[in-house]
Amino acid sequence: MNKREWVLRSFRDEYAEKVPAGFWFHFVPDELEDGFANPSLFEKNLAGHRAYYEEFQPDFMKIMTDGFFMYPNARLRDARNAGDLREVVSIGAGHPWIEQQVAFAKAVTGIFAGEVLSFYNIFAPATIFKFIRRGSGRDADADLAAFIAEDSGAVRRALDTAAGDLALLARRVILEGGADGIYFSTQDVNAPGMTRALHDECLFPGDALVLEAANAAAREGAAETPSRCGPLNILHICGYEGHRNDLARFVSYPAQIFNWASVIEGVPLAEGKRLFGKPVMGGFANTADGVLCRGSEQEVKAETRRLLSGAGRKGVVLGADCTIPRGADLRRLQWVREAASSPFFV
Repeated sequence: MNKREWVLRSFRDEYAEKVPAGFWFHFVPDELEDGFANPSLFEKNLAGHRAYYEEFQPDFMKIMTDGFFMYPNARLRDARNAGDLREVVSIGAGHPWIEQQVAFAKAVTGIFAGEVLSFYNIFAPATIFKFIRRGSGRDADADLAAFIAEDSGAVRRALDTAAGDLALLARRVILEGGADGIYFSTQDVNAPGMTRALHDECLFPGDALVLEAANAAAREGAAETPSRCGPLNILHICGYEGHRNDLARFVSYPAQIFNWASVIEGVPLAEGKRLFGKPVMGGFANTADGVLCRGSEQEVKAETRRLLSGAGRKGVVLGADCTIPRGADLRRLQWVREAASSPFFV
């Protein structure tokens, strides 16, 4: 059984010969830097992926989109009130922000030529809204919540417009870029008055649109090429910098694997499997003071065994709450893989 096959078994909620592990970090100094203003980021990021793959031989790859975080939609970025959001329009199917990402996905997947599964990072519409408005000096969550309170329909329309562009991107990086699926990073809005009902009204439809586009593209790809695996998308419920999420809001999302900040949320893998009813990924803290980054070899391996003793090995993929610090010691990641493949778990 090759690496794609045994990793795919875990992603399909089956027993695998060993438990896969996936960790990632940024390959450029500032992932929020605009790749259009600095075209060299494309090559730096590509070189980082190549070096990581060749040195570590990961179980699977998440394609990092450093330089593409800033969705280039000025009307969304500059809206002063909810009414302005009704003027938001698509950036267009042929926009360089989409074309360059398809080219980047193709370049990265060309490094490993289908030897491992790969997942292209795409941020949710509400998340890219937060990214592009960070320079305003306002709290992005509070900003979005205020717009929703003012005119939820206008917000829904704007986020759905952005979702249409992201759905096209998801389709193309799978069918043209060679990715097996997407790693879809989303989170809820932390602000007073942001209820589950408002999340379902304003955020869920756009998120679901992107995921369903990825699912459809994967089905289409599998129909044309039997070696492709069909729908296989990771939902990342982001807890970056301590952001807390109501995990119940994401149970109905049409993804195949669920990853959340298990340490930050205090929800271990086993509990997450019961909540989502799907394969899960994570377990380790991603912070510099966590056991993955600071622990001894014995401590890292002991934590790996502890996580798997609670969650089992069926439909479980080891990983972290979020991106781990730059320059991570790859030996530490190897310790996790060694412990995860121990006969102790057979």
